[in-house]
Amino acid sequence: MEINKLIIENIDNPQELERMYRNDPKVFKKSFSHAWEQNPNSQVLSVWYERLNFKESANTGRSFFLQKGFIFMGILAILAGMCTRIIFHFVEQETIAPINMFFGIIPFIAAYFVHKNTPKKSVIFFIAALLLITGFYINLLPLNYKDSTFLAYLHLPVFFWVLLGLAFTGNEYTNSSTRLAYIKFNLEYCILYASMAVSGMVLAALTLQLFSFVDLNIEEFYFSNIVLFGAAALSIVAAYLVSMNLKLARNITPYLAKIFSPLVLLTLLVYIITVIWVGKNPFLDRDFLLAFNGILLGVLAVTIFSITEKDSDEKKNISDYINFALIVLALIIDSVALSAIVFRLSSYGITPNRLAVLGVNILIWTNLIWIMLSYLRFLQNKSGPSTIQDAVTKYLPIYGLWAAIVIFTFPIIFN
Repeated sequence: MEINKLIIENIDNPQELERMYRNDPKVFKKSFSHAWEQNPNSQVLSVWYERLNFKESANTGRSFFLQKGFIFMGILAILAGMCTRIIFHFVEQETIAPINMFFGIIPFIAAYFVHKNTPKKSVIFFIAALLLITGFYINLLPLNYKDSTFLAYLHLPVFFWVLLGLAFTGNEYTNSSTRLAYIKFNLEYCILYASMAVSGMVLAALTLQLFSFVDLNIEEFYFSNIVLFGAAALSIVAAYLVSMNLKLARNITPYLAKIFSPLVLLTLLVYIITVIWVGKNPFLDRDFLLAFNGILLGVLAVTIFSITEKDSDEKKNISDYINFALIVLALIIDSVALSAIVFRLSSYGITPNRLAVLGVNILIWTNLIWIMLSYLRFLQNKSGPSTIQDAVTKYLPIYGLWAAIVIFTFPIIFN
């Protein structure tokens, strides 16, 4: 029986029509026209007609390179590359700290977000003022790399990440769903940037090899100019492509979240059992305590991305129980780390490093408790997934606030 007859026979069976379409979209679309001609008044087939023949009207006839925002993105990418190269020159001269390299990229990503979202002037002025004040303040710090100065440098990316979140969310910075979109953007951005960076590294290796055949060593020039410029410009291009809903990154992130959550849980369980078996003590071993905190941050990141990839109306499944187990495990690790830090503070005194680690662990511990209680209510069918996502998104500014405290007060207090 011809497929167009099957389409007509299954007009009242949407599931069968969908199955036929997925089995062979090309044959279905070709045969559909005959079924549509015979039943032009069918509302079901009219919906399918629009689905199969729909074309975007906004960019019809326009080149990808002339789409709205592309030229602005291109200008920002070139400016980011140029500024990064200029800053790198002063870093090489050791007149400014290497952390200033961020100022060659972050302001331009923020500018792209602001251009795309057009927030209120007060939001724009606030973002611009914070960038200027931070840039001025960071370069007032002495280049002695004391603990307090190093901590300020270490917390600067977190502060910038929250600041970019404000630029991304615009006027809706208090909206949980917009904050959730920013977290999803970050995961998609990292995947896309890494993919393009790998391609760039292959090109760089090929270029260096080709020039080596004619006895020319361009490695230093190439990395100081071409690679550095390209890496900075690529950060703006990646932000543009992700914001254009590129399917590559958007479609792969849910699968990554589902694959990595059980793997991280299994690895962490094996690691903790091994640690107990060999008798490692975070109370006495400083390096092990730092590694413990690094593991905690990694688990927290995986858990957050797993939560954000969950649809607001999705029912609970095995992934939720894995995420809940990860949260409980992370909470145990954080409790041990907190106890060790308090022990070291009481035994060896206050230092900027210990105080900073204590603050971060308290913040994470509080956030994990909130997420765990929200997840518990969800698993008991007392609330939906949105309450778990709220526990993640509403807490984000707290991390930025703590980063600001470390950046702007620690060098003054401890120096």
